[in-house]
Parts: sequence; C-alpha cells; structure tokens
Amino acid sequence: MKIDLSKQNVLVTGASRGIGREIALQLSKCGAKVAIHYHQSENAIHRLAAEMNSRTTILKADLSQPLEVITLVIDAINKMKGLDVVVNNAAIATFSPLKKDDLDWFEEWTDTMMVNLNAVALICKKTVEYFSGQKGGGRIINIASRAAFRGDTEDYLAYAASKGGMVSLTKSLARAYGKHNIKSFLIAPGFVKTDMAFDFIKKYGEKHVVDDLALSEITQPKDLAPLVCFIASGMMDHATGTTIDVNAGSYLH
Repeated sequence: MKIDLSKQNVLVTGASRGIGREIALQLSKCGAKVAIHYHQSENAIHRLAAEMNSRTTILKADLSQPLEVITLVIDAINKMKGLDVVVNNAAIATFSPLKKDDLDWFEEWTDTMMVNLNAVALICKKTVEYFSGQKGGGRIINIASRAAFRGDTEDYLAYAASKGGMVSLTKSLARAYGKHNIKSFLIAPGFVKTDMAFDFIKKYGEKHVVDDLALSEITQPKDLAPLVCFIASGMMDHATGTTIDVNAGSYLH
C-alpha cells in the first residue's frame, strides 16, 4: 500500500526532535506539505528541513504563550495556503517531586498544563474553526501518552494529568464535529526513547523501563510515524475518536 499525501497540508508541533521529527520526516516522504514547529532548537529544525521535501515551512512559537499559539495556526494556514491535518505532538515532562516547595511545584504544574493541554486546546479551537469552513473538513491527531490511562510516577503527576485532559478533548471533538467532516484521533505512546525521556532513564535506569514492557526493546520514534501518515491519509476516518496504543505491550486497556 502506498500512502500519497501530496494533497495534504500538515502542521506538526514539536518537530525539532524525537517523535515529532520522525513524524515530520515520514509525512514529507509521503509527499505532504509540512509546517514544522519549534521553539528553541533552531539548528535542529533547519537540519530537519534540509532532509524534507521542498514544500516544507518552518514556524517558531512558544507554546506557553497563548498569542503565539494562535499565531502559529494562522501562519501555518497562510504560508501553506491551507491546512488539512494538525499533529499536536509538542510536550514537556518536568521532573517535579511532591517534596518541592508548594509554589515551585505548582508553577511547574501550570507550565506543564499550558504547553501540554492548554496550547493543544487553543490549536484545536483554531483548526476546528478553519476546518468547519472547508468542504474537506480536516483531521486532528493528538499525541498523548500511556500515562493518561495508566498514570505515571509521583514525580510526573502534571505530565500524566495533562495527557489525561488531552484524551477527553480528543474524544469530545470527534463526537461534536464529525458531521462537520472533522475527525479527531489520539495516539498514546508508552515509553519512547527520545531526548525528553533522558531524565527518566537517568533516574530509574533503562533496565527498569525494558522490564516493564512485553517486548524486549524500548519503542522508537520511527514506530509511531507510519501510523500518523495512515491516519492523515483518510483511511482511518471511521475510527474517529479512537485511541491507538503504541506502548510495547506495557499497558493494555
């Protein structure tokens, strides 16, 4: 089966590394016009763009700032002359033990919520507004986490809670806007070997992670990218609202 996305305009948040980077690469290989978002990793995003097709657009935004989030969506639409798919991948996972000072802990909680959930909600709002005016509608693909269903360690409460909110958001959008030809999907990775996972591996060790899996190796970003391309193609539209687990058998629900 060949997936042809040459008529698709896609926005990928958090594309400079890890899962987002691999998703953007695979979308590009399938012919999509892709807007790749980053915040600070300018060198990394330009290296990625050099590996992608000539229809790639680079967009910078701080997802902790609501106005920049709104502008990101508007710029993606304007610069690509349309938008068909948004992939909400960007996230932060801050090591934040409960023994921290109350206000310091709460600041990290609110920072996590802003990037992982509030920014996603704003992006979804803007894209739904746009998709509703388009005959072809559109697709929203939200990258959540196994933690949304299984929970996480005591040091990553905010991360798990933010991803749990993303689950309800995705399902609600699917139910509310299906007849507007807007489809919404959730991908829930387990532990994925990325830069963002470094602190967890450093604290708990790689063996601790692998022992929790049904498979013998940690999931890689490349294991998720083909699924995003398949959803973007429209061949999974009747699975709108669904959650696809990619967690190496570490949590089955």
